[in-house]
Amino acid sequence: MMKFSVVIPCFNAAKTITGTIESLQAQCYPNWEAICVDDGSTDPTWVQIRCMAAGDSRIRLYRNPGKGPSAARNFGALDIADGDVIAFCDADDEWAPSKLRELSMIFADPSVAGAYGQIAFFSHRPCDARTLSTVPETDLSVDILMGENPVCTMSNMSVRRDVMQSAGGFDETMLHNEDLEWLIRLVAQGARIVGMPMLQTYYRRSTGGLSTDLDAMEAGRERGLQKALALGHRPSRRSHAIYHRYLARRALRLGVGGTTALRHALLGLGQSPRGFLSPLRRGALTLLGSVCAALIPRRFSRSLFS
Repeated sequence: MMKFSVVIPCFNAAKTITGTIESLQAQCYPNWEAICVDDGSTDPTWVQIRCMAAGDSRIRLYRNPGKGPSAARNFGALDIADGDVIAFCDADDEWAPSKLRELSMIFADPSVAGAYGQIAFFSHRPCDARTLSTVPETDLSVDILMGENPVCTMSNMSVRRDVMQSAGGFDETMLHNEDLEWLIRLVAQGARIVGMPMLQTYYRRSTGGLSTDLDAMEAGRERGLQKALALGHRPSRRSHAIYHRYLARRALRLGVGGTTALRHALLGLGQSPRGFLSPLRRGALTLLGSVCAALIPRRFSRSLFS
């Protein structure tokens, strides 16, 4: 029976970690281990996990010998895990009960090196989720990744342990898009990563934190682009257009105000009008919203597009 090693980096996650681990315990597929790597929490995170581990031997708790989520993931996946497949989950996200069972079926195909599913986005409780991610019909490619990364979050990614050992871990010097750079390496080296059109992961939205820093996201993506070029992959103008559309939409949701969203919309249109506007509803609404955000007060923009 295939075994999954679930790596969970933790830092001051006392408000959410119990729900995360309980979503693992609710899995229909029982053969898993949870490797919780604490990054120096100053709240009750460590105590909560230790209490849960006392009642479930599949839960293991470690202190991060490095610093940051990439170091925690590398330590858990490369130094501790002994499962056939490494699955990642952040300490504020949750999984659908059928996730590991579905993954066990897709990994039964030996050609599959990695897999991800569909995500539901929520703010308070998973049952409140109304927005779902889309999953491409084709295997993951560098060009897809350089557009709007359909994996979205590491909580949605699983990979064979031997594939990760061969490709190497995450770049611990990166604060943004380290997951993108890692995925580019996997795909560029020939790893087949497939998307599953099944809801598997509940992703907690946040109005703060690393994912809101648009400039740093661009810088991280640039490093991913340089990695792609170094490995012989030149992303299309369409992928650049889609990425700027993604940044424009993030700017609208975050209510950063001013012309930030419009700047990204125009950059995207300059790269590839067809790429930016396809699908038309998504592209046209992003463009319209970007123009409106540049004209109306910031407080109204935040309320309108959040």
